Amino acid sequence: MRHILIIGAGRSASSLIRYLLERSEAEQLHLVIGDLSEALATAKTGGHPNATPIAFDVTNTDQRQAEIRKADLVISMLPAHMHVDVARDCLSLGKHMVTASYVSEAMLALDEEARARGLVFMNEIGLDPGIDHMSAMKLLDEIRSEGGRITAFESHCGGLVAPESDDNLWKYKFSWAPRNVVLAGQGGAAKFLENGSYKYIPYQQLFRRTLPLSVEGYGDFEVYANRDSLKYREAYRLDGVETLLRGTVRRAGYCAAWDVLVQLGMTDDTYTVDNSETLTHREFLNLFLPYHPSRSVEEKLRAQFIINDDSWRKLEELELFSAEKRAGLPHATPAQWLETVLAEKWALQPSDKDMIVMYHKIGYERNGKHHQRHSQMVVIGDDRTYTAMAKTVGLPVAIAALMILNGTIRTPGVQLPLRPDVYEPILAELATYGVRFVEKDITL
Repeated sequence: MRHILIIGAGRSASSLIRYLLERSEAEQLHLVIGDLSEALATAKTGGHPNATPIAFDVTNTDQRQAEIRKADLVISMLPAHMHVDVARDCLSLGKHMVTASYVSEAMLALDEEARARGLVFMNEIGLDPGIDHMSAMKLLDEIRSEGGRITAFESHCGGLVAPESDDNLWKYKFSWAPRNVVLAGQGGAAKFLENGSYKYIPYQQLFRRTLPLSVEGYGDFEVYANRDSLKYREAYRLDGVETLLRGTVRRAGYCAAWDVLVQLGMTDDTYTVDNSETLTHREFLNLFLPYHPSRSVEEKLRAQFIINDDSWRKLEELELFSAEKRAGLPHATPAQWLETVLAEKWALQPSDKDMIVMYHKIGYERNGKHHQRHSQMVVIGDDRTYTAMAKTVGLPVAIAALMILNGTIRTPGVQLPLRPDVYEPILAELATYGVRFVEKDITL
C-alpha cells in the first residue's frame, strides 16, 4: 500500500478524500487523515477500511515528523502560513507534497533543495489558485499555437450560492472560510493594467469600482479587482498586454451594500471593542456613527452615507438595527463581530447548494483582426458537505497527488500547474466530474 497523509479535514477536504478513497483499492492507497478534531477526520472517512483518522496537531513537531515519515506523499489542507513547517519536514524526510495555497517566499526558498532531492512540491492546485491557472494556460497556449498575439487578459472567479438555494437578498452564502470573506481586499491596493495604464484601487474604494459580468444561463454578476493582478504576468507570459485584470465575482448589488460596512469600519480587524459581548446589534452599529441628541441610528446612517434602497434592505436583512439580538462575542474586533453575525445569516443549510463561477476573457490579434475568446465554468454543489467549492478545490489536489505518486508528474521542485503535461490531464479528469468550460470566440 502507498500511504498519503492528508493534514486538515475541513470544508475543502471532503471531495478530495472521497476521490482518493474511491480509487484506493485499484491504486493501492491508504489515507491517514489528520485534524485537530478526530471526530471531523472520522466523519470524512465514512468508515472506509483504507482510511485512518487521527487527532493531529501540526505544531507538535514529534507527531508531525512521525506521520510524515510514514507517508509517501503529504497533502496539506492547512491555512497557507502553516505549510512551511510541513514542507521542511517533507524535504528532510524525502516526501512529495501538494497544497492548494499560494506559494509563499518561504516555500519558494525550498525550491533548489527540492529539485536536488527529486521531490515534487506542487502548489496552487485548487480552484483559485489552481483551476484558474490551468484553464487560463490552456487558452493562452492554444491561442499562441494558432498564431495569436495576446493583447488583454481577464480572469474572474467567485464562490456563491446556487440559484435554487438563493433565499437571501445578498444572494450569497459561505462555502469557505467566513473570515476570509470579511477581510477580502485588505492588505494593500488592488493593482492591474487597463488599456496600457497601471491602475490602483485602495481598499476604501474597492467595492465602489466594479465591473459588470454576464454569465450565459446564470444572469448578471459584478466583479471587484483582486489585490495584485500583475502577479502572474511573467508566469503566464503576458508581458506586453494592455489589460491584465483578475477579479472576484459576486451577484450584482452585493458590492454596493458591502461598501457601506467597509466605510463604517465594520471590517476592521486591527483593534478590539470594549464590552463587545454585551452590545446589541443596534448598539454595535451605533459605535461607528456620530453622536446626535435626537436622531435615530437609521437617520444617522442615512445622513452619513448615500445608500440606495436595495442596499438598505440588505442591511436590514442582517438585523443590524435590532435592539434585541447580540453576537455575544467578547474582546471582538469589528471584523470578528461582523463575521459572527454573517456566519449565522449566510450559513449553508443541510440541503443547500453552492455555486462556483469562473470566467476568462482573452483579447488577441491574429492576421490583422481583433478577437476575444470567452470561457466560462459554472459548477453547482451537491449539498452542504460535498460543495462545489470542495469539489473544485479538492479534486485538482487529489488528481495531482495521484499523478505524482504514479510518476506522471516527474519534474521536481516548488511549482505551479502551468505546464501542459500537468494541466491537460487534470482538466480532462475534472471534466468527467462536471468541472468543464464552455468557450466561444468573437471577432471584433
